[in-house]
Amino acid sequence: MGIDNRDEVRAFLTSRRAKVSPEQAGIPAYGSRRVTGLRRGEVAALAGVSVEYYTRMERGNLAGASDSVLDAIARALHLDDTETTHLHHLARAAGPAPARTRARRDSTPEIRPTIRRLLDSMTGVPAFLRNYRFDILAANPLGMALYAPLFVSGPALPVNSLRFTFLNPHAQMFYPEWAKTARSAVGALRIAAAQNPHDQQLMNLIGELSMRSDDFRTWWAAQDVYVHRHGTKRFHHPAIGELELAYEALELPGDEALSIVTYSAEPGTASGDGLELLATWAATKQSATAGAE
Repeated sequence: MGIDNRDEVRAFLTSRRAKVSPEQAGIPAYGSRRVTGLRRGEVAALAGVSVEYYTRMERGNLAGASDSVLDAIARALHLDDTETTHLHHLARAAGPAPARTRARRDSTPEIRPTIRRLLDSMTGVPAFLRNYRFDILAANPLGMALYAPLFVSGPALPVNSLRFTFLNPHAQMFYPEWAKTARSAVGALRIAAAQNPHDQQLMNLIGELSMRSDDFRTWWAAQDVYVHRHGTKRFHHPAIGELELAYEALELPGDEALSIVTYSAEPGTASGDGLELLATWAATKQSATAGAE
């Protein structure tokens, strides 16, 4: 059982329509308006479809909608590239997925030895392997050291970084820009849900976080979408202190929905020095652990 696609379509289109004012759409606004943003009829006119057809779409029925119609709706609603892609994903998910797809996506993928070797070869940067559920499946020593608060109970993998972000009381200290970090992660998870509506593990995660976190539930309802490709992220590491690191999410084309995420800093900067200190701290911990065995 997955997310109700019709509910997702309805909520997404309604929320986007509410964000576009008549002035932004170039439509004269006459008299009082009972709706926030555009009316359905106005969206239909801007997209070049009938009011009845758009109403059916906004009620959750995207089945059979062509790419050209979806693009016209996206233009009418002023969707950005990420939102437009999300709309197309919702349309493709309108029908049931084959049983083979459901079985494959409900399982944890096997990590190829070459991927593990690649992670271990990245000795100068923290790196880890992540799926679309935000499960950290593997990490190099520096990656484990950077995300040490996720492994206080031991180094066992996988570990889910979203559960840490929303359910662990130490997360807001670890991420100085916690709200920004958490909200963008919710947006990325919403994209994953549209692409994988029959993944029961993903649905269970969304249900758990919705039940246990008011912030997650509020941001999930906002229908915003986000793609993690690159950027900067701030950390307050319990042993090293403040770090501001550049991240890159490198998708693995041969492995469905897996990405290697790396963090780096300019040499000679405070964060660059912090990464060197982190490497020393990690090596010291590793030696202490080995000596205790």
